[in-house]
Amino acid sequence: MKPTGTDPRILSLAAEVANSPEQNVPIILLKLKEIINNTPLGSSELKKIKQDIYCYDLIQYCLLVLSQDCSRIQGGWTTISQLTQILSHCCVGLEPGEDAEEFYNELLPSAAENFLVLGRRLQTCFINAAKGEEKDELLRFFQIVTDSLFWLLGGHVQLIQNVLQSDHFLHLLQTDNLQIGSTVMTMLQNILQINRSKRSKILLKLKRQKEEEDRRLQLHIQRQRAMRLSRELRLSMLEIVHPGQVEKHNREIEEKSALIIQKHWRGYRERKIFRQQRPSLTEYKAAVTLQRATLKFLAKCHKKKKLFAPWQGLQDLTDARRVKLKQQVDDYLQRHPSSQMSDVTSRELHSQAQEQLQHYLMGRVLEERAQQHREALMAQINTNIEQLMKAPSLKEAEGKEPELFLSRSRPVAAKAKQAHLTALKHLQAPWWKNLGEEEGDEIDVPKDELSVELGTLFIGGTKPP
Repeated sequence: MKPTGTDPRILSLAAEVANSPEQNVPIILLKLKEIINNTPLGSSELKKIKQDIYCYDLIQYCLLVLSQDCSRIQGGWTTISQLTQILSHCCVGLEPGEDAEEFYNELLPSAAENFLVLGRRLQTCFINAAKGEEKDELLRFFQIVTDSLFWLLGGHVQLIQNVLQSDHFLHLLQTDNLQIGSTVMTMLQNILQINRSKRSKILLKLKRQKEEEDRRLQLHIQRQRAMRLSRELRLSMLEIVHPGQVEKHNREIEEKSALIIQKHWRGYRERKIFRQQRPSLTEYKAAVTLQRATLKFLAKCHKKKKLFAPWQGLQDLTDARRVKLKQQVDDYLQRHPSSQMSDVTSRELHSQAQEQLQHYLMGRVLEERAQQHREALMAQINTNIEQLMKAPSLKEAEGKEPELFLSRSRPVAAKAKQAHLTALKHLQAPWWKNLGEEEGDEIDVPKDELSVELGTLFIGGTKPP
C-alpha cells in the first residue's frame, strides 16, 4: 500500500527509475544521498522519507544493483560504495509497518550478505592490483563498505549473528594483507563492542524487571500482613466488647474506616488537581513577574522622558490671553526702562565675566580632584576596615595572612577581583533573573571565588623574585 503525502522528490525519483534503462538506474539512485543529507538527522521528516523510499521499492533496487557485476555499473566502485552508504542509512531507523516480517527476515540479511560479498570482491581486487594509487583507492572503497556494514549492524543488532557465522566474513578474517586485516579486525572489535553493550542492556533490563517484581511482591506481602494484623486486632476487640455492643462497635469501626478512606481519597484528588494546575500556576507567576518588571521599566522610562523632555511652550493660548500678556510686558518695560551702556563698558564687563568664569572653572577642577582624592581615601579606608574585620585572630593567623596588610595593592586587588566577579555573575545570569533588579543591586559572590593569588603583585616599588 503506497503511503499518503509522499515526498514529491521520492515520487519523481521512483518514476525516473521505472522509466529509465537498466544501465542508468545506479546513477539515478545516487540522488537519494542528497535527499537524505538535506533532511535533519533524527527528525520525523527523515523517518517519513525512509518509509517512502522503502514503499516505492528503491531499497530493493539498491540491493539489485549491488548484486550485479562491478564492471557493468557506470562509475564502478565509486557508485557501488555510495550505494552501500545509501542502503545502510535508509535501513537504520526505518519503520516498515505492515511489511515488518519481510523487512527483518529477508531484506536486512540480504543486505548484510551483499556487503560481505562486496568486501570479498574488493579484497581480491586489492590483492591483484599493481599500482600504489589503485591500491589506495580500493582500500578506501573497502573501508566505506565496512563502515556501511558496521552502521547497519549498529541499527539492527540481530544481524551480528548472521555476519559472524557467514563464510564470507571468515574469508575476510583469513587474509594475509596487513591493511585489509587491520580494517577487518577493527570492524570485528566494534561489532563485539556492540554485542557486549546489547548484552549489558539486556542484563540491566532483566535486573530492573526482577527488582520491580521483588518490589511488587514485597508490597503485596506487606499489605497481606497489615490486613492480617487488622483482622486479628478486630477479633481481639470483639472478644472484649459485650455481645450487646457488637453492632455499635462495628458501626463505629465502619465510620472510622469511611473517614480514613475519604481523607486519603480527598488528599489524592487534591494532589492530582494541583499537579494538573501546576503548569497554569507557573505560567501565572511568570506572567505576574513579567508584568511587574515591564511596568517598572515603563515607569522608569516615563520618569526619564518627563525629566529630560524639552519645554513645549504654552498650551491653549487664546488671542485675548496673548493680548493681555503683551500689555503686561509693555507696562513692565515702561516702568523699568533699560539703561544705556557704551561699547567700552560692555567690553570691560564681558572681560570681567570671562575672568570670573575662568577662575570658577579652575577652582571647580581643583575641587573635583580633591573630591576624587577624598573618595579614593574613603574607599581605601573602607576596604582596610573590611579586611581588618574579616581578618582572623593572632592565634589563628598563618604565615602569609599578615602580608596582606603590608601593601595597599593587596586590598585594592581583592576589591577589584570582587567587583569583577560581581559583574561576571550579573552578565552570566539568565535574562529573567535580572528583570526586577536595579543598577546598584549587589550580587552575592561565594567566598571561595574571591581567593586571589596576590604573591606576584608589584609591592613597594620592587618586583617579586
